Amino acid sequence: MDDFPIKLQNFYSEPITVTFDRELILEKTPFCPGTFTWRGDTYKIVEMLSTWVDNRRRGRMARNMQPQHAAVAANRGSWGVGRYYFRVRVEGGRVFELYYDRAPKDADARKGTWILYGEG
Repeated sequence: MDDFPIKLQNFYSEPITVTFDRELILEKTPFCPGTFTWRGDTYKIVEMLSTWVDNRRRGRMARNMQPQHAAVAANRGSWGVGRYYFRVRVEGGRVFELYYDRAPKDADARKGTWILYGEG
């Protein structure tokens, strides 16, 4: 994680819907969205303050790989594992942290999920 000076004051960890200003080339490797909708309100992102990737394996995915292979996967990622974080400023000045979780929910829902992690 980065050393950005803004600390989160409120944690939400709630699903959001996002839209992009340009076509997404790789669905599982997203760039910062242009807007997101949370609790019925749409927020326009005016500035991306920071971004980072966390490829740690979580839950059952953390137990299904030999340690030497898990170490390699933590650096480069593997299918369905990882989170892409974005710290953004929206119109009006509020700062939010959101992420895209690449993990599929089940065999029928193979796309990842966008989550509003918190607000600074």
